[in-house]
Amino acid sequence: MRAYFTASIVGRKFHLGNYQKIGEILRNHNVEVMDEHILKVSEKDIQMQSKDARLKFHQRLEDWVNSSDFLVAETSFPSISVGYEISMALDRGKPVLILYSEGDPPSLFAYHENEKIISEKYTPETLPAIIADFLQFVRGEADTRFTFFISSKQASYLAKQGKKNRVPKSVYLRSLIDRDMIK
Repeated sequence: MRAYFTASIVGRKFHLGNYQKIGEILRNHNVEVMDEHILKVSEKDIQMQSKDARLKFHQRLEDWVNSSDFLVAETSFPSISVGYEISMALDRGKPVLILYSEGDPPSLFAYHENEKIISEKYTPETLPAIIADFLQFVRGEADTRFTFFISSKQASYLAKQGKKNRVPKSVYLRSLIDRDMIK
């Protein structure tokens, strides 16, 4: 499998460790990760490029998105470019995992009704399970994706329980269902 990773280049100075950890976890799941354009290019490098070089880079970016099986975006630091890349992937029918470690999810995608988007707040402890769940979904190993609306009070409770139990919200909900099935 092949993943396209994107994140804010400016945000790299605050979140580089998280960016690297995401790539490492994906690689540990035997996923080829295209992330060097984020990890090894500086903001100054981009600003110094000629118009032709920027256009060539944009074409490569489109090729990378097209050749990927899915996109992973770390969105803790806002970026219009990342939003554009997410939109491009969705337009091409690619599943997208939106990750953020602080604040709220990106407002344009957080409540978007598209079954290809999964948006999760993470901590270093929950990140491996979130990525593993997403890869199950992408690989078709997940039985069924089930989406429903909950009240803000329920969402708050779910977030607290996930944090308390150090698991993603989806893992917590599945554990409740499994527990009830045993009864």
